[in-house]
Amino acid sequence: MPAPIIHHAGVRPSTLHLPRGEWATVLDCLCAHFAAISREVWLERMARGRVLGADGLPLGPQDAYREGLRVHYFREVPQEVEVPFIETLLHVDEHLVVADKPHFLPVIPSGSYVEQTLLARLIKRLDNPHLVPIHRIDRLTAGLVLFSANPGSRNQYQQLFRDRQIVKGYEAIAPALPDQIFPQLRKTRMVEAKPFFRMQEAQGAANSETRIEVREQYGDLCRYGLYPVTGKKHQLRVHLAALGAGICNDPFYPELTAASDTPDDYTRPLKLLAQELAFIDPLSGQSRSFRSELCLDW
Repeated sequence: MPAPIIHHAGVRPSTLHLPRGEWATVLDCLCAHFAAISREVWLERMARGRVLGADGLPLGPQDAYREGLRVHYFREVPQEVEVPFIETLLHVDEHLVVADKPHFLPVIPSGSYVEQTLLARLIKRLDNPHLVPIHRIDRLTAGLVLFSANPGSRNQYQQLFRDRQIVKGYEAIAPALPDQIFPQLRKTRMVEAKPFFRMQEAQGAANSETRIEVREQYGDLCRYGLYPVTGKKHQLRVHLAALGAGICNDPFYPELTAASDTPDDYTRPLKLLAQELAFIDPLSGQSRSFRSELCLDW
């Protein structure tokens, strides 16, 4: 019988299969494998039950090393910054959870965010360690995120994204482009840029596609409707910036004005919202649609 899924404060542990070596204990192996983490930290984590065996039981400093042993450990960030905005649950059933994510909150653990993520919050809030995001949006983007709540039906919902059978609608506020004709379809090739967390357009066959329309204008700004066909990293931000309309309060595009680890200015959220999701449910065959309750002010 498989061990139950383990989580602490909504955070699932990372897993390491112990590599080949001459260590006497699991602790010795962990200290060697993760050289940046001190022995004292590992001892403290073990004392709090944050290092577990494959059976989910705590491991201690005397537990013997064995090659290939599966060890679960909880990654921790000292003094993790709390994101002072709360997500909203729009839909919960046995298969799907739809959440309205606030700006600045990551979807999954990454970098300096572990407990302050949408996934960790929802696992804790719903007491469902089986939750897995079916898609993701940027940390700085607000709006809809769809989660699988049931491993048995997960692949059927994931297949909707793989087959591009989900309509995704976004809204953005950015400078007006009086010389451009809308609606328009932007198809370009996107590649990694420098620093590593940015993307850019390049020559070559298109691998990204977005339909862009103008919904309304207010002074020098426009409210744009964005419908991505593909899902490249930062696709909408790059496409609008390349047209000459970088999204308001974007620290990465068109110019880099803040590093990835710059403290957030909560008074200046990125004016980008994942507003709509629509699809034919693969289980029921019924049409389903969801709309964010958030809105972008000018």
